[in-house]
Amino acid sequence: MSPTSSFAIALPQAVLERARRGEAAAFEQIYRLFERPVFTLALRLTAEREAAQDVLQDTMFKLFDRLGEFRGEAPFWGWLRQIAVNEALMYLRRRGRLPLTEDVVEAELESHDAMLPPAAADAALLARALGRMAEATRSVLWLYHAEGYTHEEIAGLMGRTPSFSKSQLARGTRKLRELLRIEQELSHA
Repeated sequence: MSPTSSFAIALPQAVLERARRGEAAAFEQIYRLFERPVFTLALRLTAEREAAQDVLQDTMFKLFDRLGEFRGEAPFWGWLRQIAVNEALMYLRRRGRLPLTEDVVEAELESHDAMLPPAAADAALLARALGRMAEATRSVLWLYHAEGYTHEEIAGLMGRTPSFSKSQLARGTRKLRELLRIEQELSHA
Protein backbone atom coordinates (compact mmCIF):
# COMPACT_ATOMS: atom_id res chain seq x y z
CA MET A 1 0.00 0.00 0.00
CA SER A 2 1.38 3.40 -0.99
CA PRO A 3 1.88 6.02 1.67
CA THR A 4 -0.45 9.01 1.57
CA SER A 5 1.33 11.92 -0.04
CA SER A 6 1.70 15.18 1.84
CA PHE A 7 0.28 16.67 -1.36
CA ALA A 8 -3.09 14.96 -0.82
CA ILE A 9 -4.87 18.25 -0.12
CA ALA A 10 -8.34 18.83 -1.51
CA LEU A 11 -8.49 22.01 -3.55
CA PRO A 12 -12.00 23.47 -3.68
CA GLN A 13 -13.26 23.65 -7.26
CA ALA A 14 -14.32 27.27 -6.71
CA VAL A 15 -10.72 28.25 -5.85
CA LEU A 16 -9.44 26.47 -8.95
CA GLU A 17 -11.97 28.26 -11.17
CA ARG A 18 -11.15 31.65 -9.64
CA ALA A 19 -7.43 31.00 -10.20
CA ARG A 20 -8.09 30.04 -13.81
CA ARG A 21 -9.81 33.41 -14.25
CA GLY A 22 -6.64 35.08 -12.97
CA GLU A 23 -7.81 36.08 -9.50
CA ALA A 24 -4.72 36.86 -7.41
CA ALA A 25 -6.35 35.87 -4.10
CA ALA A 26 -7.10 32.38 -5.48
CA PHE A 27 -3.49 31.98 -6.67
CA GLU A 28 -2.31 32.98 -3.21
CA GLN A 29 -4.67 30.47 -1.60
CA ILE A 30 -3.29 27.68 -3.80
CA TYR A 31 0.26 28.77 -3.01
CA ARG A 32 -0.42 28.72 0.75
CA LEU A 33 -2.12 25.32 0.59
CA PHE A 34 0.73 23.66 -1.28
CA GLU A 35 3.78 25.67 -0.21
CA ARG A 36 4.83 23.28 2.54
CA PRO A 37 4.49 19.96 0.63
CA VAL A 38 6.29 21.39 -2.42
CA PHE A 39 9.10 22.79 -0.26
CA THR A 40 9.41 19.54 1.71
CA LEU A 41 9.59 17.43 -1.43
CA ALA A 42 12.16 19.81 -2.96
CA LEU A 43 14.22 19.78 0.23
CA ARG A 44 14.23 15.97 0.33
CA LEU A 45 15.37 15.76 -3.28
CA THR A 46 17.93 18.58 -3.28
CA ALA A 47 19.05 18.45 0.40
CA GLU A 48 19.53 22.24 0.43
CA ARG A 49 17.12 24.84 1.79
CA GLU A 50 18.07 27.47 -0.78
CA ALA A 51 17.68 24.98 -3.63
CA ALA A 52 14.33 23.85 -2.22
CA GLN A 53 13.17 27.46 -2.14
CA ASP A 54 14.21 27.86 -5.80
CA VAL A 55 12.33 24.68 -6.73
CA LEU A 56 9.27 25.91 -4.83
CA GLN A 57 9.28 29.17 -6.76
CA ASP A 58 9.88 27.43 -10.11
CA THR A 59 7.08 24.96 -9.36
CA MET A 60 4.60 27.69 -8.48
CA PHE A 61 5.52 29.78 -11.53
CA LYS A 62 5.01 26.73 -13.73
CA LEU A 63 1.73 25.93 -11.96
CA PHE A 64 0.35 29.40 -12.54
CA ASP A 65 1.59 29.44 -16.13
CA ARG A 66 0.04 26.04 -16.91
CA LEU A 67 -3.10 26.13 -14.77
CA GLY A 68 -5.23 26.14 -17.92
CA GLU A 69 -3.72 22.77 -18.89
CA PHE A 70 -5.11 21.02 -15.81
CA ARG A 71 -8.02 18.91 -17.07
CA GLY A 72 -9.24 17.49 -13.77
CA GLU A 73 -8.80 13.86 -14.88
CA ALA A 74 -6.70 13.22 -11.76
CA PRO A 75 -6.57 15.05 -8.43
CA PHE A 76 -5.09 18.55 -8.60
CA TRP A 77 -2.54 17.64 -5.93
CA GLY A 78 -1.21 14.76 -8.06
CA TRP A 79 -0.78 17.09 -11.03
CA LEU A 80 1.05 19.65 -8.87
CA ARG A 81 3.21 16.97 -7.26
CA GLN A 82 4.32 15.87 -10.73
CA ILE A 83 5.34 19.45 -11.56
CA ALA A 84 7.28 19.71 -8.27
CA VAL A 85 9.13 16.43 -8.85
CA ASN A 86 10.01 17.46 -12.40
CA GLU A 87 11.25 20.87 -11.26
CA ALA A 88 13.41 19.35 -8.49
CA LEU A 89 14.95 16.82 -10.87
CA MET A 90 15.54 19.53 -13.49
CA TYR A 91 17.23 21.65 -10.82
CA LEU A 92 19.60 18.79 -10.01
CA ARG A 93 20.28 18.11 -13.71
CA ARG A 94 21.04 21.78 -14.42
CA ARG A 95 23.67 21.68 -11.70
CA GLY A 96 25.11 18.41 -12.96
CA ARG A 97 24.16 16.64 -9.77
CA LEU A 98 22.19 13.76 -11.24
CA PRO A 99 24.62 11.34 -12.84
CA LEU A 100 24.06 10.65 -16.53
CA THR A 101 25.34 7.07 -16.46
CA GLU A 102 23.51 4.01 -15.27
CA ASP A 103 25.33 1.45 -13.17
CA VAL A 104 22.97 -1.40 -12.39
CA VAL A 105 24.40 -4.15 -10.24
CA GLU A 106 22.26 -7.31 -10.42
CA ALA A 107 23.59 -8.70 -7.14
CA GLU A 108 22.17 -5.63 -5.41
CA LEU A 109 18.76 -6.30 -6.88
CA GLU A 110 18.77 -9.84 -5.53
CA SER A 111 19.62 -8.73 -2.00
CA HIS A 112 17.22 -5.81 -1.98
CA ASP A 113 14.98 -5.35 1.03
CA ALA A 114 12.52 -2.55 0.29
CA MET A 115 11.62 -1.82 3.91
CA LEU A 116 13.20 1.21 5.51
CA PRO A 117 14.82 0.55 8.87
CA PRO A 118 12.73 1.17 12.00
CA ALA A 119 15.09 4.01 12.98
CA ALA A 120 13.63 6.04 10.09
CA ALA A 121 10.88 7.12 12.47
CA ASP A 122 13.27 9.70 13.88
CA ALA A 123 12.80 12.48 11.32
CA ALA A 124 15.89 14.49 12.27
CA LEU A 125 18.11 11.41 12.10
CA LEU A 126 16.60 10.44 8.76
CA ALA A 127 17.02 13.95 7.33
CA ARG A 128 20.72 14.00 8.27
CA ALA A 129 21.28 10.58 6.75
CA LEU A 130 19.42 11.44 3.54
CA GLY A 131 21.40 14.66 3.26
CA ARG A 132 24.63 12.64 3.08
CA MET A 133 23.47 10.52 0.12
CA ALA A 134 23.98 11.06 -3.61
CA GLU A 135 21.18 13.08 -5.22
CA ALA A 136 20.00 10.30 -7.55
CA THR A 137 19.88 7.76 -4.73
CA ARG A 138 18.16 10.14 -2.32
CA SER A 139 15.64 11.09 -5.02
CA VAL A 140 14.74 7.47 -5.74
CA LEU A 141 14.42 6.65 -2.04
CA TRP A 142 12.16 9.62 -1.39
CA LEU A 143 10.01 9.18 -4.49
CA TYR A 144 9.56 5.45 -3.82
CA HIS A 145 9.06 5.40 -0.05
CA ALA A 146 7.58 8.80 0.79
CA GLU A 147 5.69 9.70 -2.39
CA GLY A 148 4.67 6.19 -3.43
CA TYR A 149 5.98 6.28 -7.01
CA THR A 150 6.63 2.93 -8.75
CA HIS A 151 9.98 2.03 -10.27
CA GLU A 152 8.49 2.55 -13.73
CA GLU A 153 7.26 6.04 -12.79
CA ILE A 154 10.61 6.97 -11.24
CA ALA A 155 12.43 5.70 -14.32
CA GLY A 156 10.24 7.90 -16.51
CA LEU A 157 10.82 10.95 -14.34
CA MET A 158 14.57 10.49 -14.27
CA GLY A 159 14.96 9.40 -17.90
CA ARG A 160 16.30 6.01 -16.83
CA THR A 161 15.14 2.39 -16.72
CA PRO A 162 13.20 0.66 -13.94
CA SER A 163 16.40 -1.33 -13.26
CA PHE A 164 18.17 1.94 -12.45
CA SER A 165 15.45 2.82 -9.95
CA LYS A 166 15.60 -0.64 -8.36
CA SER A 167 19.37 -0.51 -8.16
CA GLN A 168 19.36 2.95 -6.59
CA LEU A 169 16.69 1.84 -4.11
CA ALA A 170 18.70 -1.24 -3.13
CA ARG A 171 21.94 0.72 -2.84
CA GLY A 172 20.22 3.56 -1.05
CA THR A 173 18.44 1.31 1.44
CA ARG A 174 21.73 -0.30 2.42
CA LYS A 175 23.49 3.06 2.62
CA LEU A 176 20.62 4.55 4.62
CA ARG A 177 20.76 1.68 7.12
CA GLU A 178 24.50 2.17 7.46
CA LEU A 179 24.21 5.94 7.93
CA LEU A 180 21.38 5.58 10.43
CA ARG A 181 23.37 2.99 12.39
CA ILE A 182 26.40 5.31 12.48
CA GLU A 183 24.23 8.32 13.45
CA GLN A 184 22.59 6.26 16.24
CA GLU A 185 25.95 5.11 17.52
CA LEU A 186 27.24 8.69 17.56
CA SER A 187 24.14 9.94 19.36
CA HIS A 188 24.48 7.21 22.02
CA ALA A 189 28.22 7.73 22.51
